[in-house]
Amino acid sequence: MEEQINKESQQSATEGGNEFLEMEERIVSVLKTVFDPEIPVNIYDLGLVYKIDVAEGGIVTVDMTLTAPNCPAADFIVEDVRMKLDGIEGVKESRVNIVFEPEWTKEMMSEEAMLELGLL
Repeated sequence: MEEQINKESQQSATEGGNEFLEMEERIVSVLKTVFDPEIPVNIYDLGLVYKIDVAEGGIVTVDMTLTAPNCPAADFIVEDVRMKLDGIEGVKESRVNIVFEPEWTKEMMSEEAMLELGLL
């Protein structure tokens, strides 16, 4: 009996882990559709997303930065992120925190972003 309970617990934990990974993949996919209007690369590949946290109850928190503290498109980008996160099945609430520590540098970009911008 105890062995059966342990197997059920492990299966439940595995399924929960898979659900979390699937949710995180959907979040990353959505973040890759958000662009800084001045740069033809998405915010994820630019390295602007520092942290994605998925809490129980469908609360998603994203810590991100901007290429410059005085970015004129900041409000547009944050609202676009929030709207797209809210559109993901299973997300009940999204929170977007703009942070400037650590400071963003071009080294944070993905290789694809650097190629797109002609930096490689």
